[in-house]
Amino acid sequence: MMSYALVLYYSRQGSTRNLACKIAQGIEQQGLEARLRTVPEVTHNLNGHKPAVPERGDPYVTLEELEQCSALALGSPTRFGNMAAAMKHFWDGTSKLWLSGSLCGKPACVFTSSGSLHGGQETTLISMMIPLLHHGMLIMGTPYTVPELNSTESGGTPYGPSHYAGMQGDTPLSLAEQKICLAQGKRLAALALKIGD
Repeated sequence: MMSYALVLYYSRQGSTRNLACKIAQGIEQQGLEARLRTVPEVTHNLNGHKPAVPERGDPYVTLEELEQCSALALGSPTRFGNMAAAMKHFWDGTSKLWLSGSLCGKPACVFTSSGSLHGGQETTLISMMIPLLHHGMLIMGTPYTVPELNSTESGGTPYGPSHYAGMQGDTPLSLAEQKICLAQGKRLAALALKIGD
């Protein structure tokens, strides 16, 4: 079976997906396949049924894809300094993988976007690390050896890539944010390939 890195994200306006695409690009530049996946939206409509396949965009992730990945990049927009409910809902359903220990020892990183410059990016990144730690995954941050982390005037943290999207979600990724994402993807893939040898 071919190894791959799972780039799993939730995005409403596209900003978090833009980060996911750049991280995936970095992963593939390092020679590992990147699979972009998302999670279904959580709805208050209890009578409504969501389609099993999204109408557009990347496919919904399956537990099997998560179980079989060699590495994971996990992304969510900030929601009051926390991951979005849709992503939390997905992780709440991964007990089977936790019981089997199937994610233990796999490298992982996290990324986020926010509407305001100090909109809880770092706490959101930490909130996404918590279930990964419970699964025994190896969490990778972004080191300050990535030069753009020292010069960014928008997103980017030592906890993982981030993006200041603006209140309308229409601010494009800055050059520094893009380079931080690429570096993170390369680091994640390099460790996954090293572990897989």
